[in-house]
Amino acid sequence: MCQSPAVLRIRSNRLPMDTKFSEMIRRHSRPLAPLATDVAPHHAVLPGIRCVLFDVYGTLLISGSGEVGTLLPEAAETAFVESVTLLGIETEITESEGREALTAAIEASHTESRGRGVEYPEVDIVAIWQSALASLAETGRLHLPEAIDYQRLALEYELRTNPTWPMPGAAECLGQLRAAGLSLGLISNAQFFTPMLLETLLPTAFGDEIARDDRNYFSYQQGEAKPGSSLFELARGDLEQDGIAPHEVLYVGNDMLNDVLPAAAVGFRTALFAGDRRSLRMREGDSRMTALRPGAPDLVLVELESLPTCMEAARRELE
Repeated sequence: MCQSPAVLRIRSNRLPMDTKFSEMIRRHSRPLAPLATDVAPHHAVLPGIRCVLFDVYGTLLISGSGEVGTLLPEAAETAFVESVTLLGIETEITESEGREALTAAIEASHTESRGRGVEYPEVDIVAIWQSALASLAETGRLHLPEAIDYQRLALEYELRTNPTWPMPGAAECLGQLRAAGLSLGLISNAQFFTPMLLETLLPTAFGDEIARDDRNYFSYQQGEAKPGSSLFELARGDLEQDGIAPHEVLYVGNDMLNDVLPAAAVGFRTALFAGDRRSLRMREGDSRMTALRPGAPDLVLVELESLPTCMEAARRELE
């Protein structure tokens, strides 16, 4: 069941990425730089680590808005209308009305999921767009064509509202960990376009082929978001089946609540990435953080390049 650690693959049942999506991503992407934080790094050599799992937004990718599904203020005036118009949808709906319809669809989905006992629900953004446009069409001020590429529509909107760019050192960090024989993967709040962003923006780090795998766990596929525990429990179970114990796994993320807390709770070692002020979440004062295991996080990183030197196996490779 385990794929070779030489390629970081995406857990998904999707077909290979349509070239139109990669072209869209390249067209909209512009270099971003992380905003410095005042957090002091804490490094240590962690022996016995065999697998490193990463968060995506705010860790491997700079997120212009701070997180997937959030909105840059400057995009609030045009993103919805621009996106639907590009898809040939005739509309008299205002930008604010469009955003409100999306928000209402998300809230309705969350309410339904919570009714089924999901504490931290996640949506499928394609279904959200379908629901939102259907409700707007009922007003008579938005006219739906017979066929709509809802994936393209969702990606057009995302690229306008949450620009992304590789975090400095991400490709080098992944390459060094891979060269040391460590298994790699992802646990992230994400949507269908998240692996497309990674394939396009970090192509050399992800190898020549991105296919199905059991090392990557995305919230939209499970219907539950971090800080819920399901993604981490799934990862722990799969890794244990492959003979990798929880204490042999390091999880790297930028949010003390969403990343460090649930990863530590399933027995993973943890690293807080504190390299970008946009996305760093310390969660001071949040009562849920009282459950954090003593000693976590094991590492605090302000540069991804420093991570391999903290892995015993990678240090041997670098020497």
